[in-house]
Amino acid sequence: MKLLDIYAKLKSDLDAIEAKLASSVTSDHALLSDASTHLLKAGGKRIRPVVVLLAGKFGDYRLDVLEKVAVPLELIHMASLVHDDVIDNAETRRGQLTVKSKWDNRIAMYTGDYIYGKALALATELPNPQIHQILSHAMVQMCIGEMEQIRDFFNTDQSVRNYLLRIRRKTALLIAISCQLGAIAGGADRKASNALYRFGYNMGMAFQIRDDLLDLLGTEKQIGKPPGSDIKQGNITLPVLLALKEPGHSEELLAEIIKIRESNGAGETKRALNIIRKSAGIHTADAMATRYINKSIAALSSLPSIPAKKHLTDIAHFVGKRNY
Repeated sequence: MKLLDIYAKLKSDLDAIEAKLASSVTSDHALLSDASTHLLKAGGKRIRPVVVLLAGKFGDYRLDVLEKVAVPLELIHMASLVHDDVIDNAETRRGQLTVKSKWDNRIAMYTGDYIYGKALALATELPNPQIHQILSHAMVQMCIGEMEQIRDFFNTDQSVRNYLLRIRRKTALLIAISCQLGAIAGGADRKASNALYRFGYNMGMAFQIRDDLLDLLGTEKQIGKPPGSDIKQGNITLPVLLALKEPGHSEELLAEIIKIRESNGAGETKRALNIIRKSAGIHTADAMATRYINKSIAALSSLPSIPAKKHLTDIAHFVGKRNY
């Protein structure tokens, strides 16, 4: 089943979540409202709300409860993107101007803070302290992941293990708890919520590796930003790390990365991209993403064979092969 077919089956509930997202960030302050809804209007895959809803199917499915998990999780994701774009000095996202580009860094930082605050305010409407604890822990870990990424900008000596730990915190954890909290909010048992956490964690790891590959292989139309943006900003991703370890590519690629670093973001990335694309690092990273997808699907094996299980499997396959 295609991703759009899964979304179609959940359309009325996703429409309700979309409306709740918009109302949650609406403010009497016109500028704050405009900046907060700017990224929301650009769209997105809404992977986190979708998996919250599907995970809720393994318990007592109630939209009025699940939306109090799905909306905060998507708002946290959105806020992190607004902040990311300031750190990365990114001009576009999803084919649209970023908040920092349309306004400025100060507006973007306070907009991100505001969205975080709205997410937490909505989550407190659920009287389950376990949900609050899991959510707050994930937010702390996300911040640590972001700090580690800044620390490792242009660090070509970092290990693959460092990269994997960083993306676990930055990306995989939020997808993992989206699955876990959907199950908990739906009243599913611990065995199911733990299995769904493992599913989301492994899918999230694959999601970020595929994202990093797309930044190197995709077109601006596909990814909504210029290819090579990561390396231009100093973010050394898995395929680059692997290419740096290849005897036939390491010296030339290292020289190009040094040029990019010394240009303060104004350097050309074309030569570096060509070197990386010819390296075995691309294929090795892709194979690693596939292994994570296989592990995510295997994590679902103990769950009952309801349609939601098949839909989650289909989403994992989409993540493993996505080209946008």
